[in-house]
Amino acid sequence: MTILLLARHGETDWNREGRWQGHAPTPLNATGRAQARALADRLAGEELTAVYSSDLPRALETAEIVAASRGKEVVADAGLREIDVGSRQGRTSAELDGLPWDGESYEAHSERVLAAVLGIARRHPTGRVLAVTHGGSLRRLQEIVLGAPLDVLDNCAIWRVALRGDTFTPLD
Repeated sequence: MTILLLARHGETDWNREGRWQGHAPTPLNATGRAQARALADRLAGEELTAVYSSDLPRALETAEIVAASRGKEVVADAGLREIDVGSRQGRTSAELDGLPWDGESYEAHSERVLAAVLGIARRHPTGRVLAVTHGGSLRRLQEIVLGAPLDVLDNCAIWRVALRGDTFTPLD
């Protein structure tokens, strides 16, 4: 059985401004780096088999801060990326004003993230793995596991699930 610690990345300036990030290469801000250090501290007592991350800078930097505290390397996986929000990227909700959706479909995003998580679990069938991803990616996984998403997780919050074969069991 694989235990997955699915974490949302630390805060970025675009999070603070309410901007749609999607695949934008936004970095963590000072608050986000502090959140990542706090995440590393919260996980200090847990043995980690591996650390994975979306390849987007905000998630990768979060994972690297945690991994460095453990002497681990981060494996970047584009499958864990946030949904591609198309022309909404960089805009606030107030700026959308009827802009039609032209990004990745929720179905495609869900399939991509699920494939990434199942691949991680197959590589670590008995481990405890940290995977740093994004709010939307976590919501797609929650829809798969729970049938509906939970509220968006705070930056650097963790949602834990066990995976045996292709069967998920929420631990939180």
